[in-house]
Amino acid sequence: MNPSRRLCVQALAASSAGVSASPSLAQGEPAAGRDFRAVNPAQPVEAPAGRVEVLEFFAYWCPHCASLEAELNDWRKRQPPEIVFRREHVSFRETRIQQLHYALVALGKADELSPRIFHAIHIDKVRLETPQKMAEVLGLDSKSFAEVYDSFSVRTRARRGTQVSEAYAIDGVPAFAVAGKYLTAPSMAGSNTAALRVVDWLAARERMSAGSRG
Repeated sequence: MNPSRRLCVQALAASSAGVSASPSLAQGEPAAGRDFRAVNPAQPVEAPAGRVEVLEFFAYWCPHCASLEAELNDWRKRQPPEIVFRREHVSFRETRIQQLHYALVALGKADELSPRIFHAIHIDKVRLETPQKMAEVLGLDSKSFAEVYDSFSVRTRARRGTQVSEAYAIDGVPAFAVAGKYLTAPSMAGSNTAALRVVDWLAARERMSAGSRG
């Protein structure tokens, strides 16, 4: 099995096991070391002062990320302006699809077209092996897309995404970092829904902390 796929499968298996093994959210507040962990050292964030960054680590080829997508999109719609959401696509030695994400970010079409990519890979079983095939599936001009996909800026941004995931010691996806200080995942919290609840709890705590400092 491709190493990148194996890591995602490991995360999926851990998440399934965690549904019954981690009931802490039903019993009270999330528990450090079980539902989330501290990021040490804390990482820099892109959110401006007074706002809380929520960073998702994901991959288009990951079936667990695909199963999370609809719920995550609903969660994003409910967030207040103080929450700044962004994504980093992990590599795990699968740079072709990672580069696709950053090409769409450069085009301003990542949010619009991500559902189509998940559907193509996991439902239609399409192999997105070339920029031309990617453009065809996404309904984009092949030549223009290939120029962006192969650009120096997109390649640089993809490498930066890999560096960020390594700084957070990400070994499975999906996972969420909050304020550069905390990391949670379905494999820790017990389910997709539980992981998003942990994100909400951590973000609320960070907002309260920021308010008390102000």
